[in-house]
Amino acid sequence: MNPKRLLLALLVLIVLALVAVFALDLSGEDDVPGSNAPYPQRQERGSELLRRGEYLARAGNCMACHTARGGAPWAGGLAIETPFGTVYASNLTPDDETGLGRWSADDFWRAMHFGRSADGRLLYPAFPYPNYTQVTREDADAIHAYLRSLPPVRQPNRPHELRFPFSTQWALAGWRLLFFRPGRFEPDPQRSAEWNRGAYLVRGLGHCNACHGPRNAFGATRESLEFGGGLIPMQNWYAPALNSPREAGVAHWELRDVVALLKTGVAPQGSALGPMAEVVFRSTQYLDEADLRAIAVFLKELPQAPAAPRAPVQRADAEQLALGARLYGQHCAGCHGEAGQGAPGAYPALAGNRAVTMDPPANLLRAVLAGGFPPATAGNPRPYGMPPFAPVFDDVQLAALLTYLRQSWGNEAAPLSPLDVLRHRQGEGRP
Repeated sequence: MNPKRLLLALLVLIVLALVAVFALDLSGEDDVPGSNAPYPQRQERGSELLRRGEYLARAGNCMACHTARGGAPWAGGLAIETPFGTVYASNLTPDDETGLGRWSADDFWRAMHFGRSADGRLLYPAFPYPNYTQVTREDADAIHAYLRSLPPVRQPNRPHELRFPFSTQWALAGWRLLFFRPGRFEPDPQRSAEWNRGAYLVRGLGHCNACHGPRNAFGATRESLEFGGGLIPMQNWYAPALNSPREAGVAHWELRDVVALLKTGVAPQGSALGPMAEVVFRSTQYLDEADLRAIAVFLKELPQAPAAPRAPVQRADAEQLALGARLYGQHCAGCHGEAGQGAPGAYPALAGNRAVTMDPPANLLRAVLAGGFPPATAGNPRPYGMPPFAPVFDDVQLAALLTYLRQSWGNEAAPLSPLDVLRHRQGEGRP
């Protein structure tokens, strides 16, 4: 985070602390209209309830954060890097001492809806309760029942490693005062049931704007720019805007292509890489056709952001383009084609590819530096991938290659410099 913005955040949180210290949770349960109404009658635990809970847990991609690499499933311990320090995911298995074994359905609901732990502590929004607050009580109960059916794993939760004052409950209370109010999903009566189901999944369990929305100096998403794109904190991947045809908007796609991307990770227009590949691999490929269609309908009908006039693109110098063309011919044309046309079902076209021309160029740089594969799914079990080129090209060569991609075959985007490449190699890229 920019030092000036960080200092401003600290000063504001200190002022808020003077208020929050008198009321630790300034957006608690009693502040939500109707929150004290009787909960729906508990459902009997049975195979159907557990299947539904597992399905909903997949829709929320919960396992991705609550399973450390090489660790027991659902036992937590995954380090989540943030601009404020490291948050460690908690153990969701039903172990009595270290997991959710002693959590009631009410405790779980309180965490999902109000962002409070069973012991009353305020939870950090790395657990996306600002989105999960929209999840219905019925769905929360089903997820809770499923988690309690898992094998218990005794694994103590690791303390978070956050800088002061972000490590304090009063700072978190101040954050909640500014940026969180418990709520519930309100269907839009002017929209279809399918659109409303898509909105519930995208805005609630799917928490899509947690990545696809920009964040302010305090790490909160900006509701006015809900799907306007944002750099994923500490990962240096850019989650492109879902409401822009220049980035990841799908208003002009066929509905079946949006469904295919979410179900298989590939579509005629491109494929999922990086963090989105993990979302497809762990979550959306398991959703049923009706829910995938609902999500697609919602995404296709998102209001489109006004397209700002494009500034004239600065042309790269002839020497840089010549170097890029030579490197492309040696290393890339065999898969992506002499004219960047790609190979359908295998390698994406680079001509007309939004990921190539997007600003910021974070994803293009990450893909070439680190390589990678689309997700392995039932519909695409053996995806074609790309090797990492970080050890192959120096910064001058990579800048030339990527500039050639961005200014060839009708692509029009700004050239990249060796300094741009260096920043992304060091994880310092910014939009």
